[in-house]
Amino acid sequence: MKSFDFVVTNPLGIHARPAARIAQVCIGYKSEVTLSVDGAEANGSNVLSILRLEAIKGSNLHVQADGPDEDEALKAIRAVLEEEQPKGKKAEILKIAFFGTKSYDRIFFSELAKDRGVGAYNVDIKYIKSRLTEETASLAKGYDAVCIFVNDEAPRPVIEELHDDGVKLILLRCAGFNNVDIDAASEYGITVLRVPAYSPYAVAEHAMTIIQAANRRIHKAYNKVRDNNFALSGLLGVDLHNKVAGIMGTGRIGVCMARICKGYGMTVLGWDAYPNKKLEEEGLLTYVSKEELLQRSDLISLHAPLIMGEGGTHHLINRDTIALMKKDVMLVNTSRGGLIDIEALIEALKAGRFHAVALDVYEGEDANVYTDHSEDMLSSDIVARLTMFPNLILTSHQAFFTREALQAIAAVTMENARNFNEGLPYGAAEVK
Repeated sequence: MKSFDFVVTNPLGIHARPAARIAQVCIGYKSEVTLSVDGAEANGSNVLSILRLEAIKGSNLHVQADGPDEDEALKAIRAVLEEEQPKGKKAEILKIAFFGTKSYDRIFFSELAKDRGVGAYNVDIKYIKSRLTEETASLAKGYDAVCIFVNDEAPRPVIEELHDDGVKLILLRCAGFNNVDIDAASEYGITVLRVPAYSPYAVAEHAMTIIQAANRRIHKAYNKVRDNNFALSGLLGVDLHNKVAGIMGTGRIGVCMARICKGYGMTVLGWDAYPNKKLEEEGLLTYVSKEELLQRSDLISLHAPLIMGEGGTHHLINRDTIALMKKDVMLVNTSRGGLIDIEALIEALKAGRFHAVALDVYEGEDANVYTDHSEDMLSSDIVARLTMFPNLILTSHQAFFTREALQAIAAVTMENARNFNEGLPYGAAEVK
């Protein structure tokens, strides 16, 4: 166990920005970190817990780490506390129109946005319930930036409207950017910044959760027991141990999924346009061609970005690629709906080609994402058709939805806003 003491010198105390950055640092280490002020304690990986310490200027902050990487964790935390603040700003307060607002968005964004002064994010957020579309883009008039999510729409007409309304920055509170016309944004001088990584563990863990639920028919078992039916008919699954897992896309999320599959005792194959040879060197997976992965895998997990056009990943899974797969293969998609040709998938499900399918995303989902349609008439039959299959589980684009991920999304998005306003480097967040 190691520790250090730090006297807070910032006039705002340990305000939202250092709290967010400390929390993100702590999540990256295995050691348990505790912060304390005058007997009050906070979990170092929880930004709201840190803020509740109410550490003001002059407070003595005690930082303690206990674990295998405690020295590194404390060093990183001290660097956050001692960071010098740049002085230049484009605007004293950056005004942001936040589209598609849900109640859980406010939990972290409102806390991080409330401070004003040296080292704070210095933003003013207007929360808008509507998605960004051609019809709603004019709501951004008078704002410096818009903040959008995966189901918002920013094609060229929307970009043109945003430009006419004075918007200079698009903040994506997600990793994907296929819903933004990047060429149009560049043409109109609008910067596009994303969250390149928030919690790859959240997405990978959800992928394994739902494919195992589909494999073992947990959704059916749950409903049967509620009906006082304890028969096992229709619930037969398969062991994952000693099976072959195919990971299509070996970025951060794909690597997390590969490690989970390895933990199940599976042989892991990988396919990626840019293979990471270090993964092979450590024995995590073996890279093979797309065709070989499809032919050999018992479980296929999609973690590739959606890239349109020739040579892209749009409809990566289609009639031809499904034909290469083993009969009774398992397929899970927590990446982008457009990776799978939905009509080809339904056709193959009807033909009994799959043992289990688990989808957190699907082609044509945009109008449904994060919206309650329980009282509406059915406008699309895709969901009805998918959910009729007893071996398929469909969830509501929720793979990212953990406390750690929401915290990271808010922190990185706010850092992106600050970097834009103060002329600091964007790093991997910039979309060109």
